[in-house]
Amino acid sequence: MSDRIRHYENLHIPLWLLKDTCWMLEWKVLGVIMIVPTMLVAIIITFVTREEDEFFINLAICFWITANAYWMVCEFVGHVELKDYAGFPFVAGMISVAWFYYKRIRSSKGIL
Repeated sequence: MSDRIRHYENLHIPLWLLKDTCWMLEWKVLGVIMIVPTMLVAIIITFVTREEDEFFINLAICFWITANAYWMVCEFVGHVELKDYAGFPFVAGMISVAWFYYKRIRSSKGIL
């Protein structure tokens, strides 16, 4: 990945870990607050890489965090029965990753 977004990636990981830790510990207010910076940094990374090969991987991460945040909020507000709708962004993320690998294989760059 490009060096110009490395600082965003290094910021994104602790934000994501803090959001998920809040979920695990059931710190509802902080967990919901942490959705905003975590998503914002993921969107910035995705936008910055829009012309690069990794765009679809970063898009998948945005979908993943969206699904994860939705699921967390469903649990926090007592609507666990709605968490299955998180499957839609999870599937969108899988499609993004599949497209990334399809393009990579098609361009003869190989998978690794």
